[in-house]
Amino acid sequence: MLQLQRASQRTIARRAARAAAATRRGLATASEPYDCVIIGGGPGGYVAAIKAAQHGLKTACIEKRGSLGGTCLNVGCIPSKSLLNNSHKYHEAQHDFAKRGIDVPEVKLNLPNMLKAKEQSVTSLTKGIEFLFKQNKVDYIKGTGSFVSPTKIAVSLNEGGETEVDAKNVIIATGSEVAPFPGGGIEIDEEQIVSSTGALELKKVPEKLVVIGGGVIGLELGSVWSRLGAEVTVVEFLGGIGGAGIDEEIAKQFQRILAKQGIKFKLNTKVTGAEKREGKVYIKTEGSKGGKEEELEADVVLVSVGRRPVTTGLNLEKIGVEVDNRGRIVIDDQFNTSVKNIKCIGDVTFGPMLAHKAEEEGIAAVEYIKTGHGHVNYHAIPSVVYTYPEVAWVGKTEQELKAAGVKYAVGKFPFSANSRAKTNLDTEGQVKMITENETDKLLGVHIIGPNAGEMIAEAVLAIEYGASAEDVARTTHAHPTLSEAFKEAAMAAYDKPIHC
Repeated sequence: MLQLQRASQRTIARRAARAAAATRRGLATASEPYDCVIIGGGPGGYVAAIKAAQHGLKTACIEKRGSLGGTCLNVGCIPSKSLLNNSHKYHEAQHDFAKRGIDVPEVKLNLPNMLKAKEQSVTSLTKGIEFLFKQNKVDYIKGTGSFVSPTKIAVSLNEGGETEVDAKNVIIATGSEVAPFPGGGIEIDEEQIVSSTGALELKKVPEKLVVIGGGVIGLELGSVWSRLGAEVTVVEFLGGIGGAGIDEEIAKQFQRILAKQGIKFKLNTKVTGAEKREGKVYIKTEGSKGGKEEELEADVVLVSVGRRPVTTGLNLEKIGVEVDNRGRIVIDDQFNTSVKNIKCIGDVTFGPMLAHKAEEEGIAAVEYIKTGHGHVNYHAIPSVVYTYPEVAWVGKTEQELKAAGVKYAVGKFPFSANSRAKTNLDTEGQVKMITENETDKLLGVHIIGPNAGEMIAEAVLAIEYGASAEDVARTTHAHPTLSEAFKEAAMAAYDKPIHC
């Protein structure tokens, strides 16, 4: 009996110590549960946390990385765009300035400074989110969360020790991670055989870089190192580049432009293995459907074959959260998992693995918690490839509409006929607009060319509000701007363009 009393006293003491420590850190205690706890501080998670706090919910965000922003801000969207922008400026200075009347005697690459600029942009943005958390009174818990029950989360703190938080509602936003090479046989060491993370940190420009995978990430990082002087070869299992969702006509034009920039492509090609020998990596390939074997030599290999959801350590099976055969958490149309008070958003569930998709879901999930209403239009989520030129699209592709038997019309306008593109000496690409034949309703827009990533916003807005091509064409666009190509493509879809 005495032993039981002592054990009970020790348990009470431990709980009191945890509660006191939690209070010192400003965390809710067992007697004061959070209204909303978000697990994951990436684009979906941190946006959800801020929105929840703005709605007056007592909110905490658990993030194990030690810096907010997830893959996107730390080792994805943001650092890669820094390198894309700065490598483009370097390439322009080398190959483009002279024809614009700008003579630069000698252009040199300072790779350490370019990498430093990338890190500065990352640090600035991640610290900025921490400031927004403080401003909105979101409790930021640095640690790894694991479900004890549907309303209780154990957190292994980065600084050491553990705590527990209670929550009325939980939003899982743990994101995704680099997918390993299918079937094994290629081990990523982040030095010679790298993932997208390692490709952002190369200490020197490789003479030869082989990119396994012709999707968005592989093309963007391949472009960076190609501009900086590497000989880049992209090996793609499928017959086209750009990944899921890209229009086939645009993909072919995209490949031709990148090939003119010096990037080589091996399509319909399967990688079967890789071997390190004498400081090099030798990649074994064969046709996707069998055929001739070939060996490619590289100084660095980038494995870019996609990403997979992160659920390890969450203890989902203990509380009954359902996942599908691809490891994605199953949700309904209000982001509810199979457990009543737990919602899920972003890369760890269905849909395109895009930061802006996760952000919209984060806001909508919180609105469902607060008001019972939320909204994400999955037909109006844009995709952008930040190469040069950029490629951007939203809505349906021609191949999707053909497969569905939808009757449609197409309007196109080339940047070579746009006055601003001509004055900028930047005329490659086009705007392609697809409309419903009978109603003229805008179904899809596909842009390859300068500033495509910004221009696609007009298409997203038009699709969101159910606009027709004529609606867009009768809207005044400033002259001279690249956006006039968008207007002319709309005119081409329902009537005729003026300048082509």
